[in-house]
Amino acid sequence: MKIIHHISEFDSSEQTIVTIGTFDGVHVGHRKIIKRLINAANQTNSKSTLLTFFPHPRMVLQQNSDLKLINTLEEKKKILAQTDLDNLIIQPFTLEFSRLRAENYVKDILVDQLNAKKIIIGYDHRFGRNRTANIDDLRDFGKKYNFSVEEISKQDIDEVAVSSTKIRNALNQGDIELANSYLTQAFQLTGEIVRGKGLGKELGYPTANLKIKEDYKLIPREGVYVVQSEIDEKPYFGLMNIGTNPTFNEVKQSVETYFFDLNKDLYGQHISIKLLKRLRGEQKFDGPNQLIEAMNKDKEQALNYIDMLKDA
Repeated sequence: MKIIHHISEFDSSEQTIVTIGTFDGVHVGHRKIIKRLINAANQTNSKSTLLTFFPHPRMVLQQNSDLKLINTLEEKKKILAQTDLDNLIIQPFTLEFSRLRAENYVKDILVDQLNAKKIIIGYDHRFGRNRTANIDDLRDFGKKYNFSVEEISKQDIDEVAVSSTKIRNALNQGDIELANSYLTQAFQLTGEIVRGKGLGKELGYPTANLKIKEDYKLIPREGVYVVQSEIDEKPYFGLMNIGTNPTFNEVKQSVETYFFDLNKDLYGQHISIKLLKRLRGEQKFDGPNQLIEAMNKDKEQALNYIDMLKDA
């Protein structure tokens, strides 16, 4: 898969089949669209091309937007690289870009820049300045500029019964297993391991403190999660705590993971951690001893869950 970071850098010498959208989460509904796109490209000897935007348009157009995304841009790239897509175009979304008139957007970008012979798009897709144009307008432009439009019907989308919004809601409620079922793979948090206050080590549970630089990344509901990560090409399970360590009267949220059977300095490493199951919410205990007792129970629960996964 080729990754192009601006439409102007795209080589339009070969014709393309294009789909357009933010594709946050790359969930089961998105994968259905991508599969249709790839099949159509293969049948017509064209290049399957996904046009997406960054930042998310709502972040640019709604100044007070508190939208958090399921994937960082780098996470999305890695997920899409696992498909058979030919091209991923990441177009910077700006106010100037949003003001393109519908016909200019179609002719200058989809036709002239991308050499699109077919657009595969959802029935409710809107585009152009103030999002005034719809799929019927796109069909009219197709007749004028010699491309076809394939509609993903409401029925097709409803059959999947999933959306990025539903996934965000599940994550905000801590229902990680529901979110993962929609995503078809585990939700992950990615960042650099940095030094914390060393509280976990004092309790016998040394933790890796994950610093996530992207402030738009959705952090799930506070609590204790069973997690897994690949470290030096080996899988490790563990327990992640998302919260403020109320037992120690902390106020700043942290993301800390205790990995089972890992005796290694991770400081400075950049890792991704998959969240598998939420065990409980974060609690304030009367002191360290009660906290250690709870963590021992968490570990026991986690190991039982991991054994169940391995047996499945």
